[in-house]
Amino acid sequence: MKKVLVFFAAVAMLSFSTASDTISKKEKKSAAKFLKETKKEVAAAVKGLSEAQLKFKPAPDVWSVEECLKHIAVTEQALWGMADGNLKQAATPEKRSEVKLTDEDVIKRIEDRSTKVKTMDPMKPENTPYKSAAEALESFNQSRDKLIEYVKNTDADLRNHVMAMPFGSLDGYQFILFISAHSNRHMQQINEVKANPGFPQN
Repeated sequence: MKKVLVFFAAVAMLSFSTASDTISKKEKKSAAKFLKETKKEVAAAVKGLSEAQLKFKPAPDVWSVEECLKHIAVTEQALWGMADGNLKQAATPEKRSEVKLTDEDVIKRIEDRSTKVKTMDPMKPENTPYKSAAEALESFNQSRDKLIEYVKNTDADLRNHVMAMPFGSLDGYQFILFISAHSNRHMQQINEVKANPGFPQN
């Protein structure tokens, strides 16, 4: 897990502070709703699946449902851990002009599976600490619940905390949307596996 945190710290130096709030109550409510919805969608996608269904791989180089869950969980934990560890760092309003994407752009870009992205080694399912799909799902739920509570209660100056991502700079609020959209991206992947003709019936 240490490697995971180091990786994300290197990719994007996201920080938060307790300065003036620059996101509205409506934005907080919208982000919390999005986080809750995508959490429920992941749970629904794997509910009731047998061990054979969880471990089914459409092809040697395609993740199983269980592997998707492990990736979702380790990424969620790493991203939230990084954010939580930087809550007291200063805002970077001087970088605000570097943010070119709208909130909608961020969600659309991350959820779009027409563009394939190869994950880094620490994010690969085989490198996670989870021994089962159930363990990964529990970790994901715990991390997501923490993030939902954070969004609902924070007074951080999220819009003035800017980080650089490979596809462009994001502010703190957009980064939260990024986390939610990431789980949705791989929920879609889970459903793709389930739609495969060879997916076990039970």
